[in-house]
Amino acid sequence: MPACVRAVLPSPERVGSFTLGHTAVHCLLKELRLSLICFSHSLAGSRETAFTYAVSAAGVVNAISRACREGELSSCGCSRTARPKDLPRDWLWGGCGDNVEYGYRFAKEFVDAKEREKNYVRGSEEQARMLMNLQNNEAGRRAVYKLADVACKCHGVSGSCSLKTCWLQLADFRKVGDLLKEKYDSAAAMRISRKGKLELVNNRFNMPTQEDLVYVDPSPDYCLRNETTGSLGTQGRLCNKTSEGMDGCELMCCGRGYDQFKSVQVERCHCKFHWCCYVKCKKCTEIVDQYVCK
Repeated sequence: MPACVRAVLPSPERVGSFTLGHTAVHCLLKELRLSLICFSHSLAGSRETAFTYAVSAAGVVNAISRACREGELSSCGCSRTARPKDLPRDWLWGGCGDNVEYGYRFAKEFVDAKEREKNYVRGSEEQARMLMNLQNNEAGRRAVYKLADVACKCHGVSGSCSLKTCWLQLADFRKVGDLLKEKYDSAAAMRISRKGKLELVNNRFNMPTQEDLVYVDPSPDYCLRNETTGSLGTQGRLCNKTSEGMDGCELMCCGRGYDQFKSVQVERCHCKFHWCCYVKCKKCTEIVDQYVCK
């Protein structure tokens, strides 16, 4: 599974090289399709697939937006976003910001192309998966757009900050991932209707917005090893006895219990700074208790 995750999210350098003309856009589409094969076949229309598609789409927006700002693309430049109304009047708006608008449009055009190139039978499982992917692609793009914010730099004598220049800047991609993880936790279970539209499995919930993730298939049981779904299981995994989170033994071990063993750990200790200029440390050994799932 980790290999799939690494393949799904294109690096800015790779996406930038495609858009510079070294490779045609249809080849970039092929790259993206191939990178998603491991999830498409193993996780079907699960929550995990929803998250993966969203992160992938977000990664493209992020990479292209930044490449525009850095002058790596001939088709775009700095952001042309209008000056925010709440920006103080004496602050300048015009620094070279990340071009989120272009990044969004570009990502929408080529990431969604794979889903729109085929006509599926109305009400079929294939159509359900296509609509699911389009929804999650959009949620990923909107996450980047939503978190982009104003950044400013001070000017003035001796750092007095009497004047500021501001521009639009992308959020750290980790924040995008955190937001999409929240969307993953609250993803909506959907099914395809006879009219060929996604509808809620449980009508007591609100319909998802364009910022929400959706899924059409239940997730596999990650407690057990299953090569078909790509699940490694949790047997033999280290766990935290005192944690109530995902790494806690109670949750990770799926009720099977856990074994305790002693482990010798070597760490740097008694570090001292020596003039000039290095730090010298000793090595200390410590015996600690560790726990693994049965």
